[in-house]
Formats: sequence, C-alpha cells, structure tokens
Amino acid sequence: MENLQTWVIDPSHSEIIFKVKHLMITNVKGEFKSFNGTIVAAGNDFSKAKINLTLDAASIFTNSTDRDAHLRSADFFDTEVFPELVFEGTAFSRLDDENFKLTGNLNMKGITKEVTLNVEFGGLMKDPWGNEKAGFSVSGKLNRKDWGLNWNAALESGGVLVSEEVRINAEVQFVKQVAVSA
Repeated sequence: MENLQTWVIDPSHSEIIFKVKHLMITNVKGEFKSFNGTIVAAGNDFSKAKINLTLDAASIFTNSTDRDAHLRSADFFDTEVFPELVFEGTAFSRLDDENFKLTGNLNMKGITKEVTLNVEFGGLMKDPWGNEKAGFSVSGKLNRKDWGLNWNAALESGGVLVSEEVRINAEVQFVKQVAVSA
C-alpha cells in the first residue's frame, strides 16, 4: 500500500495574482483573496501529486471598486452564476529537483480547458510550531477568451483596452496533514 499524504494550502502565506495589459502600455494586477487547495502525494514526493484548487470568483480584487464590480459581472466572471474557478491537476511532471510542469483542467465560467503551468518547488521546512510546510511558485499564461471572458473596447489609436493574454503568478505554501493509507 502506498502511503498518501495530504497537504492543504495555507491561505495566510499564499497569494494568487494575475496581470493583464491595459491600454496596450501597462499591466494591471489583480488577485483572488479567497481560495483553498489540496495536494495528495506519496509522502514528500510531489512528482505524481494530485492537485486541486478552488478560487472564490467574487473575491477578485484589483484595487478599484468599479473594476472589481465589472469583473464580477456577466461581462467577465459572472460570479452570481459561476461562483468558483476550479483547477484539477491531471499531471505533475518533474523536470529537475526544483522545476515541474503542472497540467490540468481549469473550469471558469462553466467552460473547462486544459492549461499547463510552470512550477518551482521552493522546498520543505518546519515552522516554529512543528508544522511541515511545502512552498511552490507557479507561473503561466492563458487566453481569457478561451473561457468566454470576451468583453473589450477598441482604442482610437488601434489596439484594445484589455489584452486577451492573462499572466498568472502564485506563491503558495501547503501544510502537511495527518497521513492516510491507500
């Protein structure tokens, strides 16, 4: 029997942010304030881990009340109809001691598409209270239109108000839970 270990995201030591080009000249940053996730792995070996992450779509924050309200509307996330974004990992492949490729299905606004993300393993460490933690840096890109987030406005000078490409960056820390057997 394989000894499976569950790790749970520590939201107080994690962040999930995104950047989108605005007016074709600068990036606007946003984040999701509420999320949860788990990793189920064989002990401390993450090379074949099962990864799940759920984001509360209404927790989006971009430091602009009006923009946040627009992002929650049907033009973008339609949070009243689709309250969550869900990522389920399908493959977590080790490239070397620190780097992985994470492939999985992202369900956003009722549409599920495969995405591949870059993951850097930061390592394992015990906190002062004896909890074992694992740290990861995650990055990647996606096209928001693939999930029906189509709203935009044309600019007089050419181009569009908001780019289709969204860059994702996350710093996530997981806490090891009590081991289970499978």
